[in-house]
Amino acid sequence: MPELCVGERRWVVPSGSNLLDALNEAGLAVPYSCRAGSCHACLVHCLAGQPVDALPEALALAQHAQGWRLACQCRVVEDLRVAVFDPHRDGVPARVCAVDWFGDVLRLRLKPQRALRYQAGQHVVLWLGMVARPYSLASLPGEDDFLEFHIDCQRPGAFCDLARGLQVGDGIRLGELRGGALHYELDWQDRPLWLLAAGTGLAPLWGILREALRQGHRGEIRVVHVARDGAGHYLDGPLLEMAGVNVELVLADRMDEALAGLRPSSRQTVALVCGGAGSVERFARRLFIAGVPRGQVFADVFVEHA
Repeated sequence: MPELCVGERRWVVPSGSNLLDALNEAGLAVPYSCRAGSCHACLVHCLAGQPVDALPEALALAQHAQGWRLACQCRVVEDLRVAVFDPHRDGVPARVCAVDWFGDVLRLRLKPQRALRYQAGQHVVLWLGMVARPYSLASLPGEDDFLEFHIDCQRPGAFCDLARGLQVGDGIRLGELRGGALHYELDWQDRPLWLLAAGTGLAPLWGILREALRQGHRGEIRVVHVARDGAGHYLDGPLLEMAGVNVELVLADRMDEALAGLRPSSRQTVALVCGGAGSVERFARRLFIAGVPRGQVFADVFVEHA
């Protein structure tokens, strides 16, 4: 049976053991929330030996080549030495510079200790203590001097429970910066651009919308935001003030009715959709029925975390 080593600790595990389970069963308390390779909280560094990785594409090629792995996706088949991601050693320190509540939505703004190079639509893993969750960046690089995140705190959760207590000046750690499925391309400037969001799925689209306007987007821009209630339309003021942007604020119980009215003005329409799995599926289905080609629909699905 293979030997697993972390620091000075060594122990034997059955061949084929899930690496995350093996580490946690040994009392190392590696965080996780999705076990699907999405949250990236269980990042570990393989120093010697190689596990069988079921989802290598979840990490950037350079990061994977350096030996980083997602423990939830790995099986131990040979002797393996790993270092668990330590946010205090490996993460980027940041301070809370603003905390604002819009109903159950927390708008969190952070000042990192060093500049973070990113693009609108990307995600960052946030660490509070040893609890980690990925969140989309809502800020715009080169314009905002902070990193902004929109956190839905309606339901209890390990990260949300801690986030509710955050105050200006508190410390937080930034983990991995990840490329999201959503972005803005310069060659879209003359094409209709539709941005469809449910809940805090608006976060990455808020950054992308402002990026499109900064780049001088000339085509139609349409924003559809679905929320549980009026308070859930937490960016209604700034959105409605944007010149040249058609904004539709929809309550969840009227979502299907609103989507049925979508009529693209061109087959060149590009649609970016974001939210929970159910909402994204409904967006995508309606866009297909409306005639937007599948290759012009880009989706980012938020995974629910405990």
